[in-house]
Amino acid sequence: MRYTWLGHAGVRLEIGGEVLLIDPWIEGNPMFPQDRRAEMLAGATAVLITHGHDDHTGGVPEIAAGMGLPVYGMVELMGRWASAHGLAATGFNKGGTVRIGDVAVTMVNATHSSSMSGPDGPVFVGSEAGYIIEGEGRGVYVSGDTDVMADMGVWNDIHAPDVGILCAGGHYTMDMTRAAYAASKLFSFRTVVPYHYRTFPLLEQSAEALKAALPGVRVLDPDPGETVEL
Repeated sequence: MRYTWLGHAGVRLEIGGEVLLIDPWIEGNPMFPQDRRAEMLAGATAVLITHGHDDHTGGVPEIAAGMGLPVYGMVELMGRWASAHGLAATGFNKGGTVRIGDVAVTMVNATHSSSMSGPDGPVFVGSEAGYIIEGEGRGVYVSGDTDVMADMGVWNDIHAPDVGILCAGGHYTMDMTRAAYAASKLFSFRTVVPYHYRTFPLLEQSAEALKAALPGVRVLDPDPGETVEL
């Protein structure tokens, strides 16, 4: 498995023969390596969306339409995008699993909010979510935007993901300390990757607190555009 950070909450995950783009906010993302756009998107086979906020969905329908990619996410948002953009959009909901080739993607709960900008203010588009992604005999938890939840222990019991890609910037989501609590008390990860940080001054700028709190866990801290083996 290979992980490439697209900056902010954007992820390129190569698993089980698929190349999944998760919340690939590119236009306006100050951390995305714009000069490597073609490389970052090359070979993509599907898009996953965790929730509707503009820093996760901005420009994504255009990318999906331009590349002919299927999109998966919360049923209300996918219905909206299928109607407005003509996308091959599959809506599902929490506890549901879809298969993308040989990869199983299960939508799980998150605690946050989910809206998109509209002409008269925010438009609510279902609810927020995370994903358990399973392939190659392994599991990856992608948190989306969330705080710590007791639910996480249930998912560990059912799925036992060995990799956690965790929001950790604070202010809008859990911070490094809370992400470390989730990783150490509720999951049994061998590898943890923080994301949704460094983008704006409000967010945490360093992963050192996460590393210090997780001795014995492989904590990866790649720069945007850098690919690492999971």
